[in-house]
Amino acid sequence: MFFKTYSMPILLLVLLCLSVVALTIGRYPIPIGDVLSIVVTTPPNASHLSSDAPWVIVEIVRLPRVLLVVLSGMGLALAGACMQGVFRNPLVGPEVVGVSSGASFGGVLAIILGWTSWGIVVMAFGFGASALVVAFVLAKFSGKASILGIVLSGVIISSFFGALMGVAQYFADPQTKLPGIIYWLMGSFAEATYEKVSIMSLVMLCAGGLLIALRWRINLLSLGESDATSLGINVHFLRWSIVALVSLIVAAQVSVSGGVGWVGLVIPHFARMLTGAEHTKLLPVSALMGGIYLLMMDTLARTLTPQEIPIGLITALIGTPIFAVVFWKMQGKGWSHE
Repeated sequence: MFFKTYSMPILLLVLLCLSVVALTIGRYPIPIGDVLSIVVTTPPNASHLSSDAPWVIVEIVRLPRVLLVVLSGMGLALAGACMQGVFRNPLVGPEVVGVSSGASFGGVLAIILGWTSWGIVVMAFGFGASALVVAFVLAKFSGKASILGIVLSGVIISSFFGALMGVAQYFADPQTKLPGIIYWLMGSFAEATYEKVSIMSLVMLCAGGLLIALRWRINLLSLGESDATSLGINVHFLRWSIVALVSLIVAAQVSVSGGVGWVGLVIPHFARMLTGAEHTKLLPVSALMGGIYLLMMDTLARTLTPQEIPIGLITALIGTPIFAVVFWKMQGKGWSHE
């Protein structure tokens, strides 16, 4: 009861503590006291940067990575919780309905074209949003956009964009483009920079802030389309506004770190077990839990073995069995269960 009552401050404290710990561990361990001193003090003179290895490791290498991981985890979990609220089912996530596949193809295409980070964001967002629109249109062919129809449409869209990514990799330069594309698709925060942090921060401030602001309306959407309409909600406009914001967050995450799956599908489920389905509490708790979860996974990815493991592999290995358990529980209760 105590943890449920004070879940947000407790999770925030855990996230801050884990962030400090993540700054201390790695191939070059640094004491916590030194890390805190480096973070809160100004950088040394430029002439001493090359000899001040701890400062370089913390400020230039680890700090932007930790910030980017936390922002990405918060964004993915927030996006997943909003998608599940809009479609009224915990089996929905950006991966299931094809947003991640579309965004990944957009990112691959931007890399092949040699575009910058913001160009990758634009391409990833465009194709991610297009994938979701097409999936919803396909689901409408069945007569209504049921959850099962949307999931099946997402499978079709994911397969299609997966084929397009295969074609893009086939024609990519095997010496300069292909290795980077393959590693990027598996997901990694190894090349985190403050520029990428600024991209993710801006997207989270705008899109994430708007989603948090819409949490009351997401509650109304989760009641059902007819009930929400009777309460004066423009269901069509609100639904697609939320979808657009979710697509922007997912596209930004894909653009800065490649494919990192299952966070937006798994974490909101555990947050819902803690807070219930009320989105005023569910959304911020999901975001904090997503940041904690992805930071733990990234720390494992870079410290578990001498060579860094792509984080997308770890999240998939953990996320897929959890999704199987959730699917089994929902199947037992029926697809219409809310």
